[in-house]
Amino acid sequence: RTEFALKEIMSSGGAEDDIPQAERKTVTDFCYLLDKSKQLFNGLRDLPQYGQKQWQSYFGRTFDVYTKLWKFQQQHRQVLDNRYGLKRWQIGEIASKIGQLYYHYYLRTSETSYLNEAFSFYSAIRQRSYYSQVNKEDRPELVVKKLRYYARFIVVCLLLNKMDVVKDLVKELSDEIEDYTHRFNTEDQVEWNLVLQEVAAFIEADPVMVLNDDNTIVITSNRLSETGAPLLEQGMIVGQLALADALIIGNCNNQVKFSELTIDMFRMLQALEREPMNLASQMNKPGMQESTEKPARRENPHKYLLYKPTFSQLYTFLAASFKELPANSVLLIYLSATGVFPSGRSDSEGPYDFGGVLTNSNRDIINGDAIHKRNQSYKEMHCLHPGDLYPFTRKPLFIIVDSSNSVAYKNFTNLFGQPLVCLLSPTAYPKALQGMCGIRGSLFTLFLNNPLMAFLFVSGLSSMRRGLWEKCQDYLRKINRDIAQLLTHSRSIDQSFLQFFGDEFLRLLLTRFIFCSATMRMHKIFRETRNYPESYPQLPRDETVENPHLQKHILELASILDVRNVFLENTLDDY
Repeated sequence: RTEFALKEIMSSGGAEDDIPQAERKTVTDFCYLLDKSKQLFNGLRDLPQYGQKQWQSYFGRTFDVYTKLWKFQQQHRQVLDNRYGLKRWQIGEIASKIGQLYYHYYLRTSETSYLNEAFSFYSAIRQRSYYSQVNKEDRPELVVKKLRYYARFIVVCLLLNKMDVVKDLVKELSDEIEDYTHRFNTEDQVEWNLVLQEVAAFIEADPVMVLNDDNTIVITSNRLSETGAPLLEQGMIVGQLALADALIIGNCNNQVKFSELTIDMFRMLQALEREPMNLASQMNKPGMQESTEKPARRENPHKYLLYKPTFSQLYTFLAASFKELPANSVLLIYLSATGVFPSGRSDSEGPYDFGGVLTNSNRDIINGDAIHKRNQSYKEMHCLHPGDLYPFTRKPLFIIVDSSNSVAYKNFTNLFGQPLVCLLSPTAYPKALQGMCGIRGSLFTLFLNNPLMAFLFVSGLSSMRRGLWEKCQDYLRKINRDIAQLLTHSRSIDQSFLQFFGDEFLRLLLTRFIFCSATMRMHKIFRETRNYPESYPQLPRDETVENPHLQKHILELASILDVRNVFLENTLDDY
């Protein structure tokens, strides 16, 4: 590449001797940095996807080279324009690669601040129109680079809840795709149109809109804020365990998705993150943040996002998380997956006799929600059975299962005496709500991510004014505080719940789970046992999900929203 660039200089500038030595060196140095950056970037895909330490030094070197390259092209732009013929789309490519680096750094570290850095580089490309000239060149591969940039930018904006920007980007991407397919008559038109359909469905997945007075939509964030989790009061005896690692697994048939994130995965990952801070004030250049400059707050738990994993992929990541889990830490496993039911009767009731949830078989032969085996005497192979998780209960384990066969995980046994909790979704929903409880994500996960939106949805509301929304959020915070007290004051609750209660994220998930369960038990159309969430170990109902004090709060929230008629008034009398 360097030789080619120098030949270009000679042909454009006359004899090689006419070009000042310094300018020739500038081009040579730029070519070296460009080659080195591409080489390192391409090497990223060879790094192991699991394990938290092996990749860090390689990422650091890649950031270093891109930082030098970015500053170099800024300082020597005129020489590179004249002697190298540097095009604006090439600058856009460098900025796009830096944006991708930050995004992958976020995926590896779960530090949401890196999303802001990715956003700032992707934004600069758009604001400075780096890719605007691409359409004038007769090179379809350059236009594809531009389309991919848009798709990546959209993912980052979705994760940052910048929905206004997403809508603008989708419109621009739609125009670009139309122009691309019209000019080049390519075969990938269907794929790009599918990208547009996926992101449109993703944006519309939330069942309730919060509106300003001028009817514009309020964007609500569901990450953990400073006031998010109920505070522990003095005298509350809880464990000191901290959530350190999480596996978020999505394998539902026909659920809204974008990139490799289903809507359930998207909601759960935000429930395990703090609001992002902007690192710009702390960082002089990309990737050069010193370890001493880390944000002062506690870090987010590390996450692996697994979309439709095979059993062996899931087990590999699970084993890596288990191996690297620090002392006094918790591993969380979130399973949003199609249920796999046992076929035939089994004489025993062991951890492989109740089915479980689907893992990917690498073959698209599976349709519908129930999987039937060829031979009824064998267990389903492409299934994560409760027994598959037994080896990992040697360390504190917090499991959430959102599935039509979640109750398979009720038959757990705590073999090693370590803290262990399973939160299990309803296995069926009332007919009136089934539209929400499938393609647009699960109602149970929505309760864990955004309990007020879920409450509004089951109450039959589809939009709400901002003022009322904020009033209800305040009241919900009060309910969460009271649920926390119910849990910690309970005399008969299993100690596992309290051992997890010291961690902010787990505390919030537990209080939301109890709110979800209490709401469904009071709701007039949730009348079957399978409509209710369950847990292992079981919660003492009278002290938690059927506590009269909590039921009174739920009716009060319903009164604020004028939907009290949806709920049973004297719930305890109905049992």
